[in-house]
Amino acid sequence: MYKPFLQHLENELLHKFDLQRRAIPDELEFKFSERGRNPATIQSWCYQCPELRKIRYTYIDAGESAQIFNSVIYPSHHYDLPLLGIDFLSFGKVKNLVVLDFQPLFQDEAYQQKYIEPLKLLHARYPDLAQDLEMKFYDANQYFSKYLLFAKTDTKTVTTRLFAAFKDYINLYWQLLDQAEPLTDPEDIQRIVKAQKDYDQYSAERDPASGLFSSYFGHEWSERFLHEFLFEDAMPLAIGATKK
Repeated sequence: MYKPFLQHLENELLHKFDLQRRAIPDELEFKFSERGRNPATIQSWCYQCPELRKIRYTYIDAGESAQIFNSVIYPSHHYDLPLLGIDFLSFGKVKNLVVLDFQPLFQDEAYQQKYIEPLKLLHARYPDLAQDLEMKFYDANQYFSKYLLFAKTDTKTVTTRLFAAFKDYINLYWQLLDQAEPLTDPEDIQRIVKAQKDYDQYSAERDPASGLFSSYFGHEWSERFLHEFLFEDAMPLAIGATKK
């Protein structure tokens, strides 16, 4: 269901950037599962380039029971841009949950004006994809923008409206990246390093997908996937507790 989205993102990346493959830890790039009613595969891709230090995207294909496309793009530590976050999930073709956002590293007014306000006009084009849904696992005021697209919707809306919004959000993100001035002060760069690490830690501790991964691919594999690939800068909770 979301393969056209993946293909569009891949084409954009290959066209715009000098990509290099980023290593994915052993056994995490692809996994097949026969658990549950439908066989499932999970496949991931990871790249980097001078402007973007980590570009990762993952596709879960469990036939009609589940189709999931997830991606996060991390800018180089020399840029203070938000992360580009994509999370599209469909279960049984009737339950479709979509999340698309410029995920801000900071909440101060200057940062919001610089990177989030440019989303305002785009966001206004897609009121059907900006539903006021409750966030069960995350704080809506942390790492999410006020122009987040977040909706439960139908298949037709996914293939038409969501695909259009997806293209628009990606294009605007490239524009902001093109306009961004690289940071040169070591303190500013370290601030971005810390902010991106904090994002990984926050996300690893709250991501509800870990339960989904476990149901298809087992708990041990799921934990490795979460901490060694998706949010590799996060510290597993047991290790964090030991170090305190």
